[in-house]
Amino acid sequence: MEFERLPTVPTADEILDRSFRRAAKKMKEKLNKDRANEEFVRAVSHAIHDRLVSIIRGFPEFEQLPKFYRELVEILYGLDRIKQALGAVGWAAKHTKMVGGELAFQSRKSPDSLAVRKRAVARLASMVHQIDHDLIFLNEVRNVLRTLPHIDVAFTVVIAGYPNVGKSSFIRRVSTATPEVASYPFTTKGIIVGHRTVGRERVQFVDTPGILDRPDEERNAIERQALSAVMNVADVVLFILDPSGHCGYSFEAQLHLLDELKAMVDIPVVVVANKSDIGSAGGYVPMSTERGDGVDEVLDQLLSHRAVPTKRTRAPTREQTR
Repeated sequence: MEFERLPTVPTADEILDRSFRRAAKKMKEKLNKDRANEEFVRAVSHAIHDRLVSIIRGFPEFEQLPKFYRELVEILYGLDRIKQALGAVGWAAKHTKMVGGELAFQSRKSPDSLAVRKRAVARLASMVHQIDHDLIFLNEVRNVLRTLPHIDVAFTVVIAGYPNVGKSSFIRRVSTATPEVASYPFTTKGIIVGHRTVGRERVQFVDTPGILDRPDEERNAIERQALSAVMNVADVVLFILDPSGHCGYSFEAQLHLLDELKAMVDIPVVVVANKSDIGSAGGYVPMSTERGDGVDEVLDQLLSHRAVPTKRTRAPTREQTR
């Protein structure tokens, strides 16, 4: 995944400290004090410029990412906000190089090169400190993006439904994923991915956070992550119902959400009623992730869709677009 290679974004003070140390080494190479001051100014501006440019280049071209990842980034931080921060870093890179060049030239012509050097340090430091909040924000983005799950281009089952209906319990039984399972809602705070080898093929299971039946504008970032997974990576959706009501939500509300989801996708939706050991619902495939009853049968039904082409087309990865 592209985000795994994102480098740490340093703070303004870290950039300046490293740049000043590099410039000091360059300065020592000059025996003439005036030339040494000129070289310091030139070297520190180049070091700052190069470090800022490397920060920009460390981030991916978001427009070239698969739609699922673009939507996740938009949900989490907003693409415009990230581009604004990167633009601020680009502004600082351009102007530190330009101002540094001008002041280095002034240092060569000035009778007091030390005074010019001090003025250069103050101006360059001021420009870098102006974008410190952008640097801190970009490092926060970097830390979160690195934790996003890797979604393969493989047959993908997305598991959806209300919170606490048994989605995480199911994925633990059928895949390599080990999500936290508890008896309270919204245990899953993000997308969890697990895999299972079926013959020579690897099947991908995506455990999504619970979605509530409410207008889209009222859904939080966790719910919108789940919907993005359903819309952009699923080949088949497993929608889990809890007719027992132990999830804390009415069966009618769960059915209403099911109808909404079916209207959103052009892929198969397999519907099962979980917690058959404590409740049941006629007309739906029964399953108990607690005891394991019916899990294998549901899995077989999901895997039967592998040979059936779906209308969903997955966006190409960055490597595929090159």
